[in-house]
Amino acid sequence: MNSNKIKYLVLFTVFIDVVGLGIIIPVIPFYVERLSGSPLTVTTLFAVFALCSFVSSPLIGALSDRYGRRPALMVSIASTAAGWFIFAAAPNLWILYLGRIVDGLAAGNLPVAQSALIDLAKDDKERTANLGLIGAVFGIAFIIGPFIGGTLGNIAHSLPFWFVGCLATLNLIGAYFFFPETRDASQRHHDRLFSLNPFAPISRAVKNIQLRPNYTALFLFGLAIAGSQSVFSLYLKNVYGYEELVTGIIFALTGVVIAFNQGFMMRRFWLKRFKEPVLELIMLLVFGLSYIFLSLPIFIFLVIGLLGMTFGQSVLRVVMNGQIVGKASPAMRGEVLGISASIVSLAAGIAPFATGTLFTWRVYAPFILSAALLFGAFGVLCKARRRLATDLSPETPVISEV
Repeated sequence: MNSNKIKYLVLFTVFIDVVGLGIIIPVIPFYVERLSGSPLTVTTLFAVFALCSFVSSPLIGALSDRYGRRPALMVSIASTAAGWFIFAAAPNLWILYLGRIVDGLAAGNLPVAQSALIDLAKDDKERTANLGLIGAVFGIAFIIGPFIGGTLGNIAHSLPFWFVGCLATLNLIGAYFFFPETRDASQRHHDRLFSLNPFAPISRAVKNIQLRPNYTALFLFGLAIAGSQSVFSLYLKNVYGYEELVTGIIFALTGVVIAFNQGFMMRRFWLKRFKEPVLELIMLLVFGLSYIFLSLPIFIFLVIGLLGMTFGQSVLRVVMNGQIVGKASPAMRGEVLGISASIVSLAAGIAPFATGTLFTWRVYAPFILSAALLFGAFGVLCKARRRLATDLSPETPVISEV
């Protein structure tokens, strides 16, 4: 099978996974309300999954380096299917949490798929372009997913979650029969000290001085997104009176912008006009300013803020990961992408606790916090690059295989 066909299969697997995510995000607050009316409950459900993902994603990534992308991806998809079936059948609040824990225990669909596409890349330019393709798939999936979620949610609050569980099951069956292994046996990371200890990859990441500023900026970026995303549907409901269907449409329109930006603008404009390190800084500022606009309860500012947020985060997801992966040994790219996903998951586990409380105080406060975090990420990267320019040689060493 040639590399283009494999690439399409990888992207289709990601598409099915993200469609499921797009279905549930707009409707999950309304589903949870039947068991608990507290906004804090909604945000902590996001947090529980994220904290489990923090531990599991690096391990799944490391396992994909050692045993291959295909088995790692199948394990992750299976946990997603089981988690959503439990969530859909939940008779009480504690079973909701159990469903998110089961899903999070083997979270790693995205970093493993990213690793598979990087395996297929012939050079650095194709590597970044392939990461951008995943972003385009996200956008298209978010056009379709929210419409399905809003429609099914109007029929029954639990129906979207049963649907997503079935979708994940079909994805697992498809991966078993059609998903090829992209990592050659000779490329796999055979470390005699390899351990199933889920904290071993995290420990290696903490000790990596070279990537520490990138990881820190990614963490702040993740805090900003998770904090705002966990209350966004509630914000639209409380400030603008939007229910499931309208919220789903807004998410879908956001997906249109993401698809356009990743499928067209990324390759033909952003990466042509700007060097990746410069683009990273520009988009951090754009993203931060978009949250300032979103905090103002005026419709035109909502539109401006949504556009800035969508362009900013869709570019940053590609560029920030590209900067990190570019410094990694080929034998450890799955682990490094798993660490990146883990960092975002940790942020997603922490931020909702703060934003749920802030939202009950002032509905706009989570967006102000997100803006401050993004400006902080901008400062971290600027400081690191000034230090690099003065203290280090122009050549960047490759991460050693630990």
